[in-house]
Formats: sequence, C-alpha cells, structure tokens
Amino acid sequence: MSVNIIETIQKNLEYPALQKIDPNIQETKDKYVPTQVEKLAQAAIPAVLAGLYRLARNEVGANKIIQNDTKADWLKEFYSDKEEEAVQKVAQYAATGEAEAKSHMENIATEAVRILKKDTGDTPTPVKVKKFMDDQRHNILVYLPATMAIGDLLNDDALDDRTNKMEGPISNLMHKIEDKLSGGGS
Repeated sequence: MSVNIIETIQKNLEYPALQKIDPNIQETKDKYVPTQVEKLAQAAIPAVLAGLYRLARNEVGANKIIQNDTKADWLKEFYSDKEEEAVQKVAQYAATGEAEAKSHMENIATEAVRILKKDTGDTPTPVKVKKFMDDQRHNILVYLPATMAIGDLLNDDALDDRTNKMEGPISNLMHKIEDKLSGGGS
C-alpha cells in the first residue's frame, strides 16, 4: 500500500490523530474525554472513507470517481439517498450540528478523492481505484465507530463487524487471506 489515506487526510486537513476502535467494546479504549474536534474527526473521516470504499467496489462507481472532478457532490455519490442520514450519524457521534458535520465531511470527501486520484497515477482505471480502496479497507475499519452503524446505512454489515477491526498476528494473517479471497489486496 502506497499511502495510508486516513493519516494523509489527518495531516493535510490538520485533524487530530484518530483512535483505533477496540473490537471488544466497539469504542476507543482511551479513558479520556475527547474534544468535539477529535470526535468529529473520529466520526467523519472513516464514515466518508467507508462511503468512498463502497463506491469504488464496482466498475461503475470507480468510473464515477475517475471521471468526476474533485468538486463533485461526493457525499451524494457515496451515500445516494442516505446522505442526510450519514451526516446526522456523524453529527450525533460528535455532538455537533449537522451543518458543521456536513461541511467537514464534504472537505474530507474532496480530499479523499484527490488523494485517491493522485495515488492511482496519470491514467487511473477502475482496477487501480478498486485496488487502492481495497488496500485501505482495514485502515478504515479500525477507526470506524460501530455505534454509528455506517455498515447498516451502506448495506454492508462487515463494516460494523468487530472481527474486521481485530488486530494482531493471527488477525492480520486472516485479513490478508480474506483480501486474497475477495480479490482485494496485492
């Protein structure tokens, strides 16, 4: 994998570092109370990237990513008629207003597509787009709060499944096998 899209977005948009979600409790492990900006980043970045991942899963979606400019209404592309519900979930998790959540999500979406296009080179193809996002899948899942139920929203239960968030030698091996069998990974 060439870049970690979560870390790149954090750096480029100056968000605080995200906390990994503990698969046993389905929330961050840390006992401290995160700031509103930390909660907003924790919710918005992986939620937007989960939508991008879903869009990139098929050739039609990957072509939309390739052909649209970076100022497209990406949240609408990622979530279709569930865009408002996705924004509500992020706003609720971050304890902020929907307008603020949507603004952050739009900026994150634009930056994510820009990073994806840059990393897939001068001649992006649906295969390159899908591979890039397949390589990002685990990075997205370990930061996505299950309490937001983004998987339900996108009709992909695997996004909220705790086994997809597990890490360690055996879990990492299983994730690599899963990537090979699903056509993802290298």
